[in-house]
Amino acid sequence: MKTYRAYLFDLDGTVYRGDVPIPESVVALRELTESGANIVYLTNNASRTPEQIAAKLCAMDVPASPEQVVTSSLVTAEAIRSEMPGASVYVIGEEGLMAALRAAGCRFDDERPDVVVVGIDRQLTYDKLTKAALAIQRGARFYATNPDRALPSDQGLLPGNGAILAALEATTGVQPRVFGKPEPAFVHYALKRLGVSPQEALMVGDNGQTDILAGARAGTDTLLVLTGVTRPEEVATLPVAPTYVAANLKEWMERVEKTGSAGSTGGAKTG
Repeated sequence: MKTYRAYLFDLDGTVYRGDVPIPESVVALRELTESGANIVYLTNNASRTPEQIAAKLCAMDVPASPEQVVTSSLVTAEAIRSEMPGASVYVIGEEGLMAALRAAGCRFDDERPDVVVVGIDRQLTYDKLTKAALAIQRGARFYATNPDRALPSDQGLLPGNGAILAALEATTGVQPRVFGKPEPAFVHYALKRLGVSPQEALMVGDNGQTDILAGARAGTDTLLVLTGVTRPEEVATLPVAPTYVAANLKEWMERVEKTGSAGSTGGAKTG
């Protein structure tokens, strides 16, 4: 049997759908927090700042601080800061991405940027796509916060950042460098913050193509919850089998309580 020193939780589709909390997740996360578990929230959604996300979680009765939140915006901005200090950027994105890039010392340039950075943008226009496409064709690097094609919401699946990337890829013939899940660097960034090794952590998410794949690539165990993107009938076709599968977080926690630990390190388990 195995226990974990840290838990990495996806948000959209795992803890909530849009602005609606998933009740079973709220109960489970409160239990984990009260037990003293080391928790970090890892989200591909680049639209909000860690402060905004922590406030949203607290409003849903899930204890969280900004220090517990890692966004794909933070990881993208840190990569630009370390590789190209002071780089100029043209951004398709919202407040969370803008704030992260600004804090990393990036300069904003609509005409001749060093890098085109693309995150989810719910005010997307044809003009924004045009500026991005032309800059990429002129030689700007093409960076993306995440590849998510769909964004879970209380209404259903909405177009995600991957839908925006598809338009730019079709226009320019250039594929972006992606920093969010399923890239293992995103998970390693969070683990470094926590001070734990991959073998001591569990990655939890609803998307087998991003959350589970990221955890597996980074060397963590993984838990797939069937509350968001990946449907039960799709589990067998995932590129990497999750370590555990559960209907929701509460169901998995009940299993943990029965066994006295987070479970074994064998193949995918269902309950």
